[in-house]
Parts: sequence; C-alpha cells; structure tokens
Amino acid sequence: MADEEGSELRERREQLRRFVLLRSEDVSGVSGLGVVAEGVEFSDGVVCLRWCTGEHRSSVLWDEGVAGVEAVHGHGGRTRVVFLD
Repeated sequence: MADEEGSELRERREQLRRFVLLRSEDVSGVSGLGVVAEGVEFSDGVVCLRWCTGEHRSSVLWDEGVAGVEAVHGHGGRTRVVFLD
C-alpha cells in the first residue's frame, strides 16, 4: 500500500507545474518589470495565477490554462511564462 501511495504522490508532483510571469516591458504601467506573478498549472490544465507586484494584488483561476494567461497578459512576448519545474 505504501508503495502505491508513494507512486501516486510522485505522479501528482510531476503533473503540477510551477511557473512565473516574467515581464520585460510593462505596457500598462501597473505591475512593473521582472517577476510579476507566480502560478501553478494543475494536472487538468487549469492555472492558478497570483499577482505578486503592484498595488492591486490578486489571484485568479484560468480554465483556458497557460494559453489563456499568455493571450491576455503576454503583450506580444513582453511577458513570458517561465516554468520553474
């Protein structure tokens, strides 16, 4: 039983992917430059994003996954999703 449980936990850990949003140009002048948000992509593709800079910090879930985050916040490559895992 312990081996099965360990295997399942390892598999889950490998399915979760941590990332940051790395901004090279602040188009809106709101969030600044560098790492502006932290995120996790879950095994089903849903993303949780946490804004860690700026006056109005917030968290949001993206059902469209990383593609949705990039479409809204990528600003033509000025902000990139960088996976940490």
